[in-house]
Amino acid sequence: MEKGFVYLDEILHGVRWDAKYATWDNFTGKPVDGYEVNRIVGTYELALALLEAQKQAAALGYGLLLWDGYRPKRAVECFLRWSEQPEDYRTKERYYPNIERTELVAKGYIASQSSHSRGSAIDLTLYHLDTGELVSMGSSFDFMDERSHHEAKGITSMEAQNRRLLRSIMENSGFEPYRFEWWHYVLRNEPYPNTYFDFPVK
Repeated sequence: MEKGFVYLDEILHGVRWDAKYATWDNFTGKPVDGYEVNRIVGTYELALALLEAQKQAAALGYGLLLWDGYRPKRAVECFLRWSEQPEDYRTKERYYPNIERTELVAKGYIASQSSHSRGSAIDLTLYHLDTGELVSMGSSFDFMDERSHHEAKGITSMEAQNRRLLRSIMENSGFEPYRFEWWHYVLRNEPYPNTYFDFPVK
C-alpha cells in the first residue's frame, strides 16, 4: 500500500463497512477494477478525522457504516467506460431510474476525476448502535437522482433530519459535504489535494 495510507478498520475499531465496488452490489453490476478485497482504505489523516466522527456519533447512539474510501484511478476509468456503454437495464431501476446512463457524468453523479482517488473522501451512513439497523436517509447509496441531494424534496422530515445529523457530525469532524450526494464527504485539509493515486486495494 502507498505510504501514508491505512486500512480504515485498523484505526476505527468496531466500524462497519461494505466496500460496494469490491462486490457485485453496485451500479456497474460487477466488481470494479482496482478493488481486489472488501476493505476500505484511506489516508491516515482521513482515518483520524473519522475517529472523531465515530466518537461524536457514538455519543448520540450511532455507529458509522463505510461504503467507499480511497478509489484507484483505474476504478474511475472503469466507471467512465461503463457510462459510455449501451444501456442493458441491469442496474438502471435501482440506481438511476430517472436519468440516462450517458448523462451521469454531465449531471455530476460520476466524476471524471474523483476526490476519492486523493485518498481523503469517504462514502458513509449511520446505523443505530442498539439495533444495528441503518438510519433512514431517504435514498440508498449511489442512488443517482435529485432525491439524493442534501436539500432534496420528497423525503420525510425525519429522513431530512437524519441527513442533517450526519452532516453535522461530519462537518464538526473536519469534512465538507457534496451537495448531490448525502453520503459523500471530503476531508477539509487533505494531505494530497493534487495527487490522484492508482494503487489497487488489496
